[in-house]
Amino acid sequence: MELTGIHHLTAITADAPGNKRFYTDTLGLRLVKKTVNQDDTSAYHLFYADGLARPGTDLTFFDWPAAPERRGTHSISRTGLRVAGDSLDYWAGRLADRGLTLGRVAEIDTRASLDFEDPEGQRFRLTEDAQDAVTAPWEKSPVPAQHQIHGLGPITISVPDLAPTEIVLTHVMGMRKVRDYASPDGHGTVHVYEMGQGGPSAELHVAVQPDLAVARQGAGGVHHVAFRVPDKPAIHDWARRLNEMRVPSSGEVERYYFRSLYFREPGGNLFEIASDEPGFAVDEPLESLGETLSLPPFLEGQRAQIEARLKPLD
Repeated sequence: MELTGIHHLTAITADAPGNKRFYTDTLGLRLVKKTVNQDDTSAYHLFYADGLARPGTDLTFFDWPAAPERRGTHSISRTGLRVAGDSLDYWAGRLADRGLTLGRVAEIDTRASLDFEDPEGQRFRLTEDAQDAVTAPWEKSPVPAQHQIHGLGPITISVPDLAPTEIVLTHVMGMRKVRDYASPDGHGTVHVYEMGQGGPSAELHVAVQPDLAVARQGAGGVHHVAFRVPDKPAIHDWARRLNEMRVPSSGEVERYYFRSLYFREPGGNLFEIASDEPGFAVDEPLESLGETLSLPPFLEGQRAQIEARLKPLD
């Protein structure tokens, strides 16, 4: 029973059409699922991923009319995106040409990296991927295949106190602490925990930052991060484990494209454990993912009402 890496990360946008333009046109990701938030069907839930819509590559957004995030601790503070090491100069030029806020290519935690922000201020880090990383480029992407984003990771969270978070990461979730480094922003130390076979696709970085104010979630901020398990039986096992360890959780939730359960770590960040199966091709052909509004069977009877409330994306 083991977490194998990052499954997906879900953030908040207050501009769904602009979000789609940026993530498909500028970042070159594939829109692999256009659906709605299952708990708030007035809002889109947009999923972007690689050419094959593989778990571990999907970056998702809730479309909510929220005020901008107030940055601080108790937050998922930076989203890692993996690219080939020799692609960072390409990305520095591409992002600068589009007038985005970005840093300089630098070594962070032994890997070449480039920090930038999306148009709503969400903080990202392009990170040199493992040399043996398996990739699935999207043939219709405006970004050349050799420079396309491989997937998610590492993900950085900010907490004011390491000890309670570390207990959950290591004793409950089975992660391994492997190293630490000074935070590039000058606020505290970052501790690195790995899952599965390790590497940037399977790392959670924990920045200990007691000097920061408490974050307020909003547009440009992250809602939750999800970790991978292979299938529904594994979700059953994790639900039992959390119950036995007396960790409050949502219990199992059927999301149709995967099965999940949710809980908060002691630093206040929302974690999800999600199954790789069945995936996004369960209700539409792989070659046409994301082209029309997809609804899980339990919402299909409400399609007319749901579509009437959604604003156009194009």
